[in-house]
Amino acid sequence: MMKTRKGYKVYPLTVAQKFHFFYLDFCPKKQVLNIGNSLVIEVELDFEQLKKAIYKAYERCESMRLRFAQDKEGNWYQYVVDREERDIEFVDFTGQTVEQADAVMQGWTEVPFEHHDAPQNRIVMIKLPDGYSGVYMLVDHLTMDAQSIICFLKDVIEIYCNAMYEDVPYPKEMASYITQLKKDLAYEAGCRAKERDEEFFRKLIESSEPVYNGVDGTRRLDEARERTGNPDVRAALNVSDSVESALDIFHLEAEPTKRLMDFCEKYHVSLVCLLMMGLRTYFQKMNGHDDVSINTAIARRATLQEKKSGGTRIHSFPFRTILSTDRTFLEGIYEMRDRQNELFRHANYDPVAYFAHRGRTYPAEPGATYEPMSLTYQPLTLKEKGLDKLGDIRYRTKWYPNGATTQAMYLTVMHRSDDNGLDFNFEHQIKAVSREQLEYFYYYLCKIMFKGIEDPEQTIGAIINAV
Repeated sequence: MMKTRKGYKVYPLTVAQKFHFFYLDFCPKKQVLNIGNSLVIEVELDFEQLKKAIYKAYERCESMRLRFAQDKEGNWYQYVVDREERDIEFVDFTGQTVEQADAVMQGWTEVPFEHHDAPQNRIVMIKLPDGYSGVYMLVDHLTMDAQSIICFLKDVIEIYCNAMYEDVPYPKEMASYITQLKKDLAYEAGCRAKERDEEFFRKLIESSEPVYNGVDGTRRLDEARERTGNPDVRAALNVSDSVESALDIFHLEAEPTKRLMDFCEKYHVSLVCLLMMGLRTYFQKMNGHDDVSINTAIARRATLQEKKSGGTRIHSFPFRTILSTDRTFLEGIYEMRDRQNELFRHANYDPVAYFAHRGRTYPAEPGATYEPMSLTYQPLTLKEKGLDKLGDIRYRTKWYPNGATTQAMYLTVMHRSDDNGLDFNFEHQIKAVSREQLEYFYYYLCKIMFKGIEDPEQTIGAIINAV
């Protein structure tokens, strides 16, 4: 068993990290764990000062200095190095188009990281042809997730602004990744909370078997029943033989977005509940099942320590609800809220253990699933996170797909920086789900949500019939 590496203390991986390694193993495209994004502002930047701010942010964020090592038995460990010593690159895209610049950054995003004793991120200072400048950042999902990336970028900008402008305070300290890691590992080693979580999920899984709902109806379930010769099969194969992916983005304008947010505020529910209700109602309409299951990603950043310690914390679990068509839309929304709060309470549990237990309880074809898609809602924007101090400096963020996904369809919903409208980012396997299917899906998803908030007391059946 490894104790130290290059003079640093090593720690085992968390279950969130093991989950990523778990699908990295069977994915032929190793860039599947890359997350690339850029943050640019409409200001002439002092790149020397920006470089200093980036080094300082590295110093303040342990998970950006994370390394991995493997022992002779093949077990992976992690350790944090003292400092970041690489030079921060600078690329000037002047003279090219914004599209050409994006294509180059897209290319960067498709280059996988070496996992043995190597840095797990890359930061490039960029100057775009349209007057915007800033940074491109690429990280490995084993070390960071969307929330910690936003937290890190915000730190860079606040350190930079503190050096450049009067009256911008120096940002408060980050939290230690290692301190949080020790807490997570203590939970995993076994405690009363873990036993309670295990019991909760065991009961949930064993209560009854879910059923697969397809984006285009019951076709895949029918195929599974035909293939196995069993008319009662409830799981289906929904991924293709290729992990090659595309990202299709649909934009919801600011005004309709505000209508959705106002509804959530009025009824004291989160936007995730409304999105989930819209999604499950779409699947109910297309498949005729009251029983719908969708994977949901849980950020696990409730405490300040969790929010500011960086790292990758997402746990993904199936979110299953059974709602008959005579229930009202609002009853459905509250059901989403209650089920979700329940999941939150037990979300430290190991998702790999969850899927393993479900697989043993309901044996199915290899690779078969009940969930047609995954949903992530990203409430964090830089606006509310301290950038408002810069007055009305315009900025924009862009996420770059890595070209590979092990899931048929993954929807990430986030707020745009310029007008706070919603972007629906569908990353999907090209051979599993087509752009046309997504257009149809998005169109009906919106119709269902707006029909529902217009009169939340109407039944789910009435909404399905009306759209």
